[in-house]
Amino acid sequence: MLTIKTVGIFSKPRIGAAVDLVPKVVFWLRDHGITTRCDHETAEYLHEPDGLDRPAVPEGCDLVIVMGGDGTLLSAARAIGGREIPLFAVNLGGLGFLTAITKEELFPELERALHGELCIAKRKLLQVDVLREGRTKSRYEALNDVVITKSSIARMIDLEAWVDEMFVCSYKADGLIVSTPTGSTAYSLSAGGPIIYPSVGAACITPICPHTLTNRPVIVNSSSVITVVCRAEDQSSFLTIDGQVGEPLRENDRIACRSSAHSLHLVSPPKQMFFDVLRQKLKWGER
Repeated sequence: MLTIKTVGIFSKPRIGAAVDLVPKVVFWLRDHGITTRCDHETAEYLHEPDGLDRPAVPEGCDLVIVMGGDGTLLSAARAIGGREIPLFAVNLGGLGFLTAITKEELFPELERALHGELCIAKRKLLQVDVLREGRTKSRYEALNDVVITKSSIARMIDLEAWVDEMFVCSYKADGLIVSTPTGSTAYSLSAGGPIIYPSVGAACITPICPHTLTNRPVIVNSSSVITVVCRAEDQSSFLTIDGQVGEPLRENDRIACRSSAHSLHLVSPPKQMFFDVLRQKLKWGER
């Protein structure tokens, strides 16, 4: 059973709903004898001067609370890194596919957490290596997606995709998305990709506005290594991880995507099913 002694808190800045709720959560935790480690945004809501840089917040924590939207959650997931710390995500934003706990459920679910009754879903991450001239230049981990896009106005880029050394095709497009099942409801969905059930061992390659209209999304096994070769000129394409971090690419850079050894441990209400979230967020019809 998980014993919670220290909790890290990430908050979305400048959001009305957080002004009252963030202090209530922090003081509730402290009243229960729990130490809190807050980022700068949370400290602002508390009018306290000692907020931490986000990468330092999860250190020594037994639970991490995110109060905001999916963007805040992605930032927290990157800070957690390979640590197996449950992430308790409260939706104060808009769509919020990942921040599944509502404001009304917040304190009852915290009570459950203190009694060791957490319902945790493991969301697999992607390891992303940028290879330049045969060497690993940089490494990232993605919860949602890996996106290679054009960086200049109104110009398509040339990319090649390979799966386990098997050539898939050459794309002339605005870009290419490699998404996890978790990320299948994010950018990939907007680009025409499929929704993948979170526990399915798969990754999806989705072209963005391809010149060849028969270029369609392709789903591959999560054990495969997906390699995208940049054939665009230096600085004309850009790599973005989870919409938050990245770097410009050079011609012939190779972006290798494989299943990571790490997973995000996401807390969810015990009675909430994936299709409940889809119906609510995508406004699907009720029975």
